[in-house]
Amino acid sequence: MLSEDDFYKDNENDLVWWVEQSPEDQQFGVIQFSFDRKTVYNLFQDYPYKLTPEQKAIFDKENPFWADFFKDRATA
Repeated sequence: MLSEDDFYKDNENDLVWWVEQSPEDQQFGVIQFSFDRKTVYNLFQDYPYKLTPEQKAIFDKENPFWADFFKDRATA
């Protein structure tokens, strides 16, 4: 189970929280993030499919690299 100490932001004003995995819990290819530190998304499995349109807009604005990386996954 994650604690609040497991979350960090790239920038103080960001709305996206990233999950810092401990070395013993780290899994290859798993990058996790959250908007509320309760619901955790797996970047490669869940983006953009499990995000609301508002969450996707926030994520894309704060993370242009990943938005571009996954541009072929664009949803209507």
